[in-house]
Amino acid sequence: MKETLNIACFQQDIVWEQPDANRRLVEETFAPLGRDADILVVPETFTTGFSDNMAAMAEEPEGETYRFAHRMAQRHDALFVGTWTVKTGSGPRQVANRLHWVRPDGTYGYYDKGHTFRMSSEASQLERGTRREIFEWRGWRIKPAVCYDLRFPKWLRNANPPDYDLLLLCANWPASRHEAWSTLLRARAIENLCYVAGVNRVGTDGVGIPYAGYSAVVDYKGHDMASGTDGRETVVRATLSSAALDAFRQHWPFYLDFD
Repeated sequence: MKETLNIACFQQDIVWEQPDANRRLVEETFAPLGRDADILVVPETFTTGFSDNMAAMAEEPEGETYRFAHRMAQRHDALFVGTWTVKTGSGPRQVANRLHWVRPDGTYGYYDKGHTFRMSSEASQLERGTRREIFEWRGWRIKPAVCYDLRFPKWLRNANPPDYDLLLLCANWPASRHEAWSTLLRARAIENLCYVAGVNRVGTDGVGIPYAGYSAVVDYKGHDMASGTDGRETVVRATLSSAALDAFRQHWPFYLDFD
């Protein structure tokens, strides 16, 4: 296991329904990092925004955005993580809001959003994922989640002993509910004895909904290691320590009493 893991989270102002423009923006923003990060993370639906046209704009599983993610992963020797809508070819809706993790060699895994947002058109447009996932990158065990999943602690529950070290969450979480976002990020870190990285967008979307960011990397004590709280487009960066996490879990093995 790599002792430290460097994570770079792009708090992006998503250009509404313009995938090419968003891919260029992400490429330009991460370019100065070179190979200084182990994981590059972008918000939920980073190519389109959280649009009523997400299903119509869905791509083939290894379409243009996958190929872009592979180029980014290869160029930066890092895992590229983000969500975009994908045609599944199964189920009545046949489209999923899919979080991808793409490796430098082009191999990838995915997690389909488990809780589609019923207060928008997402739940009626997209398939709801049914599988929880955990994957490894450079020895770290990572649990992926998407936006609304954050409200469901049972869905994100760690095991006894812990089976993941980092909860990685991509979101489009509106400014009007940013207190809930920040509180829940910390709660999930504390209760699961893990690091949490929550990556949210900024700006105003195509239907006038504002987003304030508040992207954050939170440690297992619920302390912010890095955050984007000023509502501006920025890259939030942090270095995670496996030794510090292991020492905390050994000293405070709360997981032994998990229900």
